[in-house]
Amino acid sequence: MELRRDTMGSPERRGEPALTHSELESFLRNEFPQVFKAGSGLSIEEIWHGGAQVRQAYREDFIRPGGTISGPTMMALADFAMYVAVLSSIGVVPLAVTTNLSINFLRKPSAADLLAEAKLMKLGKRLAVGEVAIRLAGGVELVAHATSTYSIPSTQDA
Repeated sequence: MELRRDTMGSPERRGEPALTHSELESFLRNEFPQVFKAGSGLSIEEIWHGGAQVRQAYREDFIRPGGTISGPTMMALADFAMYVAVLSSIGVVPLAVTTNLSINFLRKPSAADLLAEAKLMKLGKRLAVGEVAIRLAGGVELVAHATSTYSIPSTQDA
């Protein structure tokens, strides 16, 4: 287990993910191509048991009036980051779904890639609860913060 510092500077332990980076990417390309496809700009930077870091490459079509990256772009990134964090912790469970997502937009993000770090705060048999910190690539300050709950089906439901 690797000891690192979390977004608040506290020590955190990162365990081995339930599947490899390439297994997760292969699953997403095959089973979720409407989101994870060539040209989407989404990439998985790092996974561990209990979390993930993903990147959304900047695209001009993300800009809304006022010159900021749109809220729906950041919400989609937060949801994708949580899905990756959940799967990296429980393995391939296609029917794990979002049941709640709440986001706070904190700063106006400029035209740059976004990085989202998702961390599970609680992982149970039927629910996963986590938070997602979104920053500009290379930035320190949060541009958005989300909390999310995922429903995990039992093996009988799958």
